[in-house]
Amino acid sequence: MKVKKGILIVFEGIDGSGKSTQVQLLQKILADKGMDVVVFWEPSQSPWGKKIKEKAALPDSLSPEEELELFVEDRKDNVQKNLNPALIKNKIVLLDRYYFSTMAYQGAKGIDVERIRRINEQFAVHPDLVFILDVEAEKGLNRIQDRKSKDLLFERQDFLVEVRKIFRSFQGENIFHIDSGNTPDDISDQIASIVLKYINKFLYI
Repeated sequence: MKVKKGILIVFEGIDGSGKSTQVQLLQKILADKGMDVVVFWEPSQSPWGKKIKEKAALPDSLSPEEELELFVEDRKDNVQKNLNPALIKNKIVLLDRYYFSTMAYQGAKGIDVERIRRINEQFAVHPDLVFILDVEAEKGLNRIQDRKSKDLLFERQDFLVEVRKIFRSFQGENIFHIDSGNTPDDISDQIASIVLKYINKFLYI
């Protein structure tokens, strides 16, 4: 099944919201239908993305402005090298985190959210669909407590409470808030229904 345009689908949410699981489930659903689908992540594998991951293991290793600068540079690289080339080829792109995460996380550290939006929307590809998986901070952290690598720069309950508030404030016709308290399969069915209805408008008949 071929689409007439590239489609960018973004997954957002606090740590432990289950977004990465939903990316994998949707990728399989679309691939099983014969669609050309690719997955990317942020932070990416760029030098800026690698520095973010390196610094994330240490609490307060970066100032909020330094974090913002690194995320923006990493995103510029991701847009140029990954997102735009895939979208030009009319692929369906699934993206695990985008500039909404920067707005929520760095916004929760005191940077003006609308300023972050303006900086990013000067160069970032506008997403077709955005899914924000919503979960309470305590529950999200409990889900990821067994991870081998700890992200002490961002994974703190009091901080994630504020991050979640900002995520919940995002509104738009293409933004869908999904209750992450349901089973992964139920969440996947809900997301797939929205995605397939959208994609159907752009399929070659």
